[in-house]
Amino acid sequence: MTTLNLTLPNSVQRHIQEMADMDGVPVSQFIITAVTEKISALTAESYLRSRAERASPAAFQAILDRVPQRAPMPGDE
Repeated sequence: MTTLNLTLPNSVQRHIQEMADMDGVPVSQFIITAVTEKISALTAESYLRSRAERASPAAFQAILDRVPQRAPMPGDE
């Protein structure tokens, strides 16, 4: 485990403390969770962008072309 010293504005520290209290966890655990969520979001975004770059609009259209044309079912309007 690594120790990291942060300098935060007082207003940010107060918000972190309030949020951690509401969540019922220590500030350190709240920050670990927040950083982990951010890492996950950025990793997912990067993965999805790389997949999108490999996408083939023609292949997607070919799949859509196989969907039968019909009126919407009740509730799908």
